[in-house]
Amino acid sequence: MTSTAFKPSGDINADTPVFVPTSLTLEHFRTAVAADGFGTFWRNSLFVTVTAVLLALLIAMGAAFAVARLRFRGKRGFVLMVFIAQMAPWEAMLIPVYIIARDTDLLDRLAMLTLLYFIFTLPFTIITLRGFLAAVPVELEEAAQVDGCTRLGAFRRVTFPLLAPGLLATSLFGFITAWNEFAFANMLIVKNQEDRTLPVWLSSFSNTFGTDWGATMAASTLFALPVLILFLVLQRRVTTGFVSGSVKG
Repeated sequence: MTSTAFKPSGDINADTPVFVPTSLTLEHFRTAVAADGFGTFWRNSLFVTVTAVLLALLIAMGAAFAVARLRFRGKRGFVLMVFIAQMAPWEAMLIPVYIIARDTDLLDRLAMLTLLYFIFTLPFTIITLRGFLAAVPVELEEAAQVDGCTRLGAFRRVTFPLLAPGLLATSLFGFITAWNEFAFANMLIVKNQEDRTLPVWLSSFSNTFGTDWGATMAASTLFALPVLILFLVLQRRVTTGFVSGSVKG
């Protein structure tokens, strides 16, 4: 993808493909950045993704704490429902989601996309944070409570700082999931073109005359950069978070 993005058009369409380009060009990147709506779609994707991830972390933290620390009737059933929700294929919900969005006047609205991405990332976030919370000794919270902290205060001062790797791991997964999603964004945002997201914008380089592969690869490279940079920056903490979250609790 990156190699093609830097190739001149003649090399891309050559009969004998070459992986390493003999000459480099930035023309395809200029075409991608100059495309209609690039800046607007970038802001839309960032807003929808970050909002959905933050909401999922906020709600999942409370649910994971309840499942990992508290005893209540229906706990096993709740955990089972979370796992079933995680396994459900997104494609099966395309038509029901469209009908709900149409009947509630939420078509062509970023709020609907944000809500959907929040729902999609929530089960995985709960499952991962539950495992990570279970790996933190409950005696730490009990010791803080003996020293005068409330249950909430003990969680905030003792447990929450230890959750940083798990929070980063789950937030990265949620970011990738929401950032890459195409089907719902393409289906729900139809009339209001200014509310489209970057995955839909990538399809703008295909038309009745064919596909501009150079611009498409350049746009795909720009699209992948935020996730790649984020992962490289958080790599060590993300690995720790996933390993800790896999502990049986």
